[in-house]
Amino acid sequence: MNIPNVLTILRIILVPVYLYLFYSTGEERLVYAGTAFILAGITDILDGHIARKYDQITDLGVVLDPLADKLMTFAVLISFTTAKLIPCWILLIIGLKEIIMITGGLILYLFKGNQVLPSNKFGKMATLFFYASILSVIFKTSSIVMRILFSVTVILNIVAFLNYLIIYISMRSKKSTN
Repeated sequence: MNIPNVLTILRIILVPVYLYLFYSTGEERLVYAGTAFILAGITDILDGHIARKYDQITDLGVVLDPLADKLMTFAVLISFTTAKLIPCWILLIIGLKEIIMITGGLILYLFKGNQVLPSNKFGKMATLFFYASILSVIFKTSSIVMRILFSVTVILNIVAFLNYLIIYISMRSKKSTN
């Protein structure tokens, strides 16, 4: 078990911690949950950087890293939607994209020779704006800033999805021609 994998497992553990803090009754619950969310984001950046820089990419990490990302994304989207902090259409669009990505990723991994969709700049930008959007709610920025950030986040998620779809189709067709 290397450091990137430990950080990814820590990120998975932070999902129930985030949910516990979010649904607690404390006055500062959103700030505490936000802290767990930020910590998860930091571990996400660190595990990827360390894995690439020190050539510590493992099969376990390749599977667990996107799983950790999806778990936290769904935890945040569902909790924010149920608390009426964001409109449900945001959960529906990003959630549908994530479910399709999970399904496509599983198909590639399980049935197409352990292939994994590589992350790219579109996905990273969508993630960056997702974090900025969530933090705008946690730190109670103006509603106009929140709306702009969430709108950009949704648009970037759609662009990232279309980009991943093109890569997915390309990977499936290359594998089937070999």
